Amino acid sequence: MNINAPLSIRRRMGLEIFRRLENERTEEHQLKQLFWECTLRCNLHCRHCGSDCKKIAGHPDMPKEDFLRVLDSVSAQNDPHKIFVIITGGEPLMRKDLEECGRAIYERGFPWGMVTNGLYMTRERLNGLLDAGLHTATVSLDGFATDHNWMRGNPQSFERAVEAIKLMVQVPDFVFDVVTCVNKHSYMRLEELKDFLISLGVKGWRLFTIFPVGRAAKDPELQLSNEEFRGVMEFIRKSRKEGRIHVSYGCEGFLGNYEAEVRDTFFACRAGISVGSVLIDGAISACPSIRADYHQGNIYENDFMEVWNHRFKPYRDREWMKKDECADCKYFRFCKGNGMHLRDENGDLLFCHLKRLQTP
Repeated sequence: MNINAPLSIRRRMGLEIFRRLENERTEEHQLKQLFWECTLRCNLHCRHCGSDCKKIAGHPDMPKEDFLRVLDSVSAQNDPHKIFVIITGGEPLMRKDLEECGRAIYERGFPWGMVTNGLYMTRERLNGLLDAGLHTATVSLDGFATDHNWMRGNPQSFERAVEAIKLMVQVPDFVFDVVTCVNKHSYMRLEELKDFLISLGVKGWRLFTIFPVGRAAKDPELQLSNEEFRGVMEFIRKSRKEGRIHVSYGCEGFLGNYEAEVRDTFFACRAGISVGSVLIDGAISACPSIRADYHQGNIYENDFMEVWNHRFKPYRDREWMKKDECADCKYFRFCKGNGMHLRDENGDLLFCHLKRLQTP
């Protein structure tokens, strides 16, 4: 594919229709996904972690009662069955009361899922979570043993993640996916990794490229070259045409001629539009990856729905992003300045996906 070629009339028309629909969604800002950062404790020490999670975190786990009060605020104005709660961390399995948390969420009518590295997943634990209403899960797997363990900082990480995947495959009709953060180590073995995941019975696979925040900011081994970045897009595009496993690129970045080729929809950052979060200290935000500069309130001081309904202006009116390299970009109307998690404390863009694709 010639990424530098002008967008086709058909693609541009599709983008324009999608843009108008997104403007309507922004105006309505109906909450659809709510992340809960339930802990900062983690059993791994990942090279690319955007936070500083550790086994003994500097901030205690949020009591489940505090988050449940948020859900009560949400359900007072919304149908809880239409809002998906995603438990994240840290590593959620570090919480011994995770099943209790999940059951309380489920009993309030909210479907819920979790993001896990799989290290502490056992058959008994998975059964307990399923009994507590677990709907979906995402398991991280960043390559084969050498590469994954190097990335995750634990010699057992690969084996345990694969075992977690095998356990989930065995659950009839359980929907889960595997997420891979592609780096220079794993990039060369994507085809092999795809075949391996298919052999395990995995149906859904999401690929991310690592953005320069946290520990990843100064680690060149984690950042792909522009050529490798294009290679990831071609790999996804080819794999989607094969249809052996549902592969997609992560939810960031306008990709020009790759739009609708490597994801199920066109690009849109829905942080603060349909995606909200409650972070470990009570901060009310959107995607958990977004820096503290863009928090909108705190559950210990504000009612969540009051904040959701009346704040989040930086998320819903992104004209302020139209500066620097975005100022004269002809695709700003579709991109809206990229994802909120890619803006620094000054509002400057960390990097542009389209520019990376178009630069040799």
